Amino acid sequence: MKRFYSDVTIVPAETGFAIQLDGRPVRTPARALLVLPTPALAQAVAAEWQAQGDMIDPAAMPMTGLANAAIDHVVPNQAGFAADVARYGQSDLLCYRAHGPDTLVARQAAAWDALLDWARARYDVAFAVTQGIIPVPQPAETLARLEAAVAALDPFTLCGLSTVVTLSGSLVCGLALVEGGHDRDRLWQAAEIDEAWQVEQWGEDAEAAARAARRAADFATAATFCALSRS
Repeated sequence: MKRFYSDVTIVPAETGFAIQLDGRPVRTPARALLVLPTPALAQAVAAEWQAQGDMIDPAAMPMTGLANAAIDHVVPNQAGFAADVARYGQSDLLCYRAHGPDTLVARQAAAWDALLDWARARYDVAFAVTQGIIPVPQPAETLARLEAAVAALDPFTLCGLSTVVTLSGSLVCGLALVEGGHDRDRLWQAAEIDEAWQVEQWGEDAEAAARAARRAADFATAATFCALSRS
């Protein structure tokens, strides 16, 4: 739609910080008030609205989109949403290693062992690690403790975490980001080891490169959203 406002402001709200356009509150697609939990996230969302030109482009407003999703989809069913995210712990990428070649095996071990070690220490859990893609069950206590960690997160962080986990295929990577303070770029590189290896061996066409760039950008946006939701 055409831009219909001039001024974007942030005002205190009962549960956080609301965005207003020319003094009128912004609402989510489900008609809830767009209220952000932290000043930093409110500033990021307001900046997206302010940066719009003559036409409003939702694709250029990823923080707003994630905030809308948190309010409209996570808040009404936070327990169910958290359980869906936690299910990634049953088949975490970091637990499935290549049979070979040795260079790839070494790369996976160098990046993934440290993340699993962090999770072991942080949550007092054990992981079943295997070679190949045949599913192996994780200890029930491990899954329960990881699920509890996810369930304890606020709705906005949980919404961003969902994107991080979906893109990386790793619940451990997501928790390392939001609870362990790990660098997002290093985490993405760890999650993309297999893909990077394939590119080294066989090359990459322009379409695949564009898809990879979009995935990396979406991961970075979700990681930033998580950080701003907790700052």
